[in-house]
Amino acid sequence: MRVKNIAIIGGGTAGWLAANHLAVELRAEQDITITVIESPEIGIIGVGEGTVPHIRKSLMKFGISEADLLATCDTTFKVGIKFVDWMAAGPSGIENFYYHPFSSPYPGGIDTSSLYLQQAETTEFAEVTEVPGLAEAMKAPKKIESPPFEGPVNYAYHFNAVKFGQLLAKNAVQKLRVKHKLATIIDACLNERGEVDYLLTQEGERLHYDFYVDCTGFNSLLLGKLYQVPFVDKSAQILTDTALAVQIATEPACEIPPYTLAKAHQAGWLWDIPLTNRRGVGFVYASAHMTQEQALQGLAAHLGMDAERLSPRRIPMKIGYREKFWCKNVVALGLAQGFVEPLEATSIFVTDLAADLFARNFSVDKSGMSVAADYCNKVISYTWERVMDFVQLHYCISDRRDSDFWRLNTMEPKLSDVLTERLAMWKFNAPKKSDFFSRFDLFDVENFLFVLYGMKYKTIKKNMTQAELQAFTRELQNVRNTESFLAKELIGHREWIDGFLAAYKSMRPA
Repeated sequence: MRVKNIAIIGGGTAGWLAANHLAVELRAEQDITITVIESPEIGIIGVGEGTVPHIRKSLMKFGISEADLLATCDTTFKVGIKFVDWMAAGPSGIENFYYHPFSSPYPGGIDTSSLYLQQAETTEFAEVTEVPGLAEAMKAPKKIESPPFEGPVNYAYHFNAVKFGQLLAKNAVQKLRVKHKLATIIDACLNERGEVDYLLTQEGERLHYDFYVDCTGFNSLLLGKLYQVPFVDKSAQILTDTALAVQIATEPACEIPPYTLAKAHQAGWLWDIPLTNRRGVGFVYASAHMTQEQALQGLAAHLGMDAERLSPRRIPMKIGYREKFWCKNVVALGLAQGFVEPLEATSIFVTDLAADLFARNFSVDKSGMSVAADYCNKVISYTWERVMDFVQLHYCISDRRDSDFWRLNTMEPKLSDVLTERLAMWKFNAPKKSDFFSRFDLFDVENFLFVLYGMKYKTIKKNMTQAELQAFTRELQNVRNTESFLAKELIGHREWIDGFLAAYKSMRPA
């Protein structure tokens, strides 16, 4: 039997990413209709404002121009994440920080980890890239003349998540023939084969489709409530479970950091994401180790504001994922599939990957569904497990012991077998590409290197020949030369954004 009608329940970033991926993959199937059903009553979380460079590939696939993204979504550039206070304070009490940049830690294609280990006490690992110096100088990663989606420094974006969803929706509807229906879905009914037969709206309407994509957020209406697919709880690994989120307007002339700030505190961390006109700030904490009032005071202190003036949005976070994301004629994406705290911009990344994987493996013939489902479920379960490992890595290798939260994370961590094995290996040998044998390790050797050695993980030094030392030193000097050159060639982040927006506006009809 052929699939002809697909319903995506829920809009937002997840729903519209799914619509674009499916519509592109099925564009030759003229008899297939894709409909996004969006409730006018249910809002979206709307705080997933950081991305990784992979999003550029998806935007190009969809046919969305970088110019439209920059102009319509309050977008800024992101060259990486600046981690502050994830290590114990030194004798001077000065805050410590390291960068996880998007640039490669292999300058000239050479593995510099052995050289770094020789100089670990005096060298920051991220200095094997040009990013820290340029980021601290608030430089844009692109030149004025850089082509779309390209620049001398690798980058992703920060953007207004609500506006990004609207941009995805406009593209899907206007360019890719996706239909948009407003309705609030309250239930669904199964047929005799155990498949979803129809959706029931708040108004009593029955909506029949052949396939359903559940993007109903934490509610997980179809996969969670209807099919009761078990939830794999990861709260023992990731202890944070709550976030307080606010949006703070910024002055038009203020500098825009080209990075996400991730600053640790006694019971978690906070994000600070700069857009063109505001900052999105979220205070992430473990409610078992900090009260909401303490969290509010911590958020206020970071912002330099009185707590009484703040009315943050409280976001409970259920850490884990569904045992399967594809069941019968239902696939779940976004929060309906799983969630881990937003460290390292995991939410949009996993959603984008899962939507792409699903769309590429989708069969218009129902007889091919079960094989595709089995394969995709294995892939996504593996992906979630490794994402959990990478997030937990930031906590478990810290040398902070200043609170029960940090002592529990570092002295009694509940690690997966894979992370346990890898950390044991990396005490004797620096991470290698071959340690990551699956392309579905979304965070691979390069990411782990920056976090491990940004946090001064102890790996035994290797003896090196004089020739090796000279070669590595030469490559690092090339990086410094490149950084000095780009520091002169690249303009400020705010200057680039303002110049672009003025040019974009001048080219648009009044």
